[in-house]
Amino acid sequence: MEAVSYTAQWTAAARAVESERDGDALFTDPYARDLAAPRGFELLARYGGGGLLPFIAIRTRYFDDAVADVLRETGADQIVLVAAGMDTRAFRLDWPAGATVYEVDHAALIDEKRERLRRLGAEARADRREVRADLAGDWLPALAAAGFDASRPTVWITEGLLFFLTEDQAAGLLRTLGSVSAPGSRLVVDFVSRALLRSPFSQSFLRGLREDGTPWRFGTDEPERFLAGTGWKTHEVREPGEPGAGEGRWPYQVQPRERRGASRSWLVRAEYVGE
Repeated sequence: MEAVSYTAQWTAAARAVESERDGDALFTDPYARDLAAPRGFELLARYGGGGLLPFIAIRTRYFDDAVADVLRETGADQIVLVAAGMDTRAFRLDWPAGATVYEVDHAALIDEKRERLRRLGAEARADRREVRADLAGDWLPALAAAGFDASRPTVWITEGLLFFLTEDQAAGLLRTLGSVSAPGSRLVVDFVSRALLRSPFSQSFLRGLREDGTPWRFGTDEPERFLAGTGWKTHEVREPGEPGAGEGRWPYQVQPRERRGASRSWLVRAEYVGE
């Protein structure tokens, strides 16, 4: 599997660790441990210091809740997971009748995930459609071929992706999503701050990612402004540890927003309004 696929495996490993907590897990992913093989737990041990484990747990629950809220608010029935990785939301969440979940990722990962889930006897709770595509190229035709309808509102789930891109690539991806977003379309996305990428406390983790060929490249200290520049209006920005974003589970103090230069992660809901 390509190097970037291993990031999906250590994310699955982190979700398995959270799912197996005794009594206070933020979510339960019964497939995560099997999807983490072969390197997920090895890489989690390599990267997993600091706040990585609680961050992935909090982010996963935040996205779960955000998707449910947005579907209830908008009535949208098509959901696209961009760079879906080993995500199992199509199998573990409750979806409204008629929902279609598109999972976009490269072919090798999708085929491997399909085989593992088949062996586990997993059954999707929505109309799940696999979209084999290279996100570095023109992937929208493959999405359309799977049945995606750009005339209908969409919920885009872009989790754990943008920091692997350059700033221009991240902006280009968000504009691409906007180009096929009907009025009312929503986005659930996460960022890290530029300050986090510069922090001395992050350098050991970031060095490991670089050495494994999956460096983090992009961060923003102003997610609202960045999103607005690509046509997305921010509805909500949360940091881990705030109410509605893992309050009580984040091991660090949440810094006031006005404090400049703090290392942060952003959990965001937005709506497409056009540039």
